[in-house]
Amino acid sequence: MDEAITLSVRDLSTSFFSEKGEVKAVDHVSFDVPHGSIVGLVGESGCGKSMTARSVMKLLKYPGKIVGGEILLEGRDLVPLSEGDMSLIRGEEIAMIFQEPMTSLNPVVPVGKQVQEAILQHRKISREEAKKKVLHMLEIVGISEPEKRYRCYPHELSGGLRQRVMIAMAMICRPKLLIADEPTTALDVTVEAQILELLRELRDTIGTSIILISHNLGVIAQLCDYVYVMYAGQVVEQAPVLELFDNPSHPYTRGLMDSVRSLRRGDEKLSTIPGAVPNLLRLPQGCRFAPRCPMAGEDCRRCPPELSRVGEGHLARCPYARR
Repeated sequence: MDEAITLSVRDLSTSFFSEKGEVKAVDHVSFDVPHGSIVGLVGESGCGKSMTARSVMKLLKYPGKIVGGEILLEGRDLVPLSEGDMSLIRGEEIAMIFQEPMTSLNPVVPVGKQVQEAILQHRKISREEAKKKVLHMLEIVGISEPEKRYRCYPHELSGGLRQRVMIAMAMICRPKLLIADEPTTALDVTVEAQILELLRELRDTIGTSIILISHNLGVIAQLCDYVYVMYAGQVVEQAPVLELFDNPSHPYTRGLMDSVRSLRRGDEKLSTIPGAVPNLLRLPQGCRFAPRCPMAGEDCRRCPPELSRVGEGHLARCPYARR
């Protein structure tokens, strides 16, 4: 990628340690987020998408720990920073929208006050000036009657409005990078389309780079410029979005695509990927997808594959990847 890079993650590894052993939740993951682009992380539940995002934000709870790699925000490595230094970066330079706004918002504080606290933490301005900025941001994210909504509690708002409040809170300091973790979960299709369009508008008008985490391939296809497919803590395929959907090369990616296509065709029997995501405490010796892969041979079960070039900007972790 020739563009200026907002975020560059290099060989990031995050593990959880227990009496039973080490769980490699994120295993040598690398990706770039160019300035002003939307990059997708896609895969089944438990594949490491959200854990990668939490690692970037350094929001890991014990016994989780970043054990290797770099997280470069415009060239500055975040991994060695203290919690105090990271608290100044979160919200100011990197912000995150979590999956369920109802559990992320404080139920006993008006939503406007919650957004206001986000800006007061990072800006030396009066509460009156902060409120003006909050009302303006509520308008930007498409909330009508912002003065009225400012005084509302989370339970008084619909799911779509709560999600817009979360986006306003994340964007109030105009961060360089926004991480959206399943931002349309539990929303109906109309509201989902509105939220996705809002994210695109924020990228276009403010210039914020976005990491979009989703298991919904339709959402990824609609919004992203580049996509990383994750499986069992690893990136198994990466490509520009049109290239990925036109030429899915890893057997896992093709399985995901086939399941969606069979649903859209209305087939009596939906296409599925057999088996389940492996236990991260007992990973296969070779390719992690081999136990579920119809193409796997003995070499696949014995030797872990590396990412190899399939096409322009297109890599896949499989010796049988289609070219």
